[in-house]
Amino acid sequence: MKKLLIVVDYQKDFVNGSLGFPEAEQLEQPIYEKIKQYHQENQDVLFTFDTHQKNYLDTKEGKYLPIVHCIQHTEGWKLFGKVAEEKQEKDAVILKPSFGSLELISFLQRGNYEEIELVGIVSNICVISNAILAKTALPEAEVIVDAHCVASNDSQLNQAALQVMQGLQIQVKNL
Repeated sequence: MKKLLIVVDYQKDFVNGSLGFPEAEQLEQPIYEKIKQYHQENQDVLFTFDTHQKNYLDTKEGKYLPIVHCIQHTEGWKLFGKVAEEKQEKDAVILKPSFGSLELISFLQRGNYEEIELVGIVSNICVISNAILAKTALPEAEVIVDAHCVASNDSQLNQAALQVMQGLQIQVKNL
């Protein structure tokens, strides 16, 4: 079975930087283990990077969330900790200027995956956006979100996002 792990925005600014929160740091080991497992099974891994430019505060998102983060090529834009160490040269990377990524849809359709698993942050923003795009791109694929490998700075929104994804026929495991 052809499988893909999508690691959503596990970047320094979201973990311990300008938008960091304690639950994000707790995800480091389980996400690292999941990436390692996919590599050992010779399955595909894709990393998304929330990617903004220096004019971030002038953008629509910047007006709603006026906290500078994930400016391309800065320290906060880089992957965090052990997750960065486990990233391999062969792993796919998508730089996304918004919550979801049209490039991800194209990638998924070319890959014809039977199973797509998402981990990362933030569950109620970028994880849910990309899970919905994965389900849209490959409606017959099993799309999975591991609740032990996603988080939000708001636990109620995290739970709500997981419930909404279940309603969209996305399998939420470890809920």
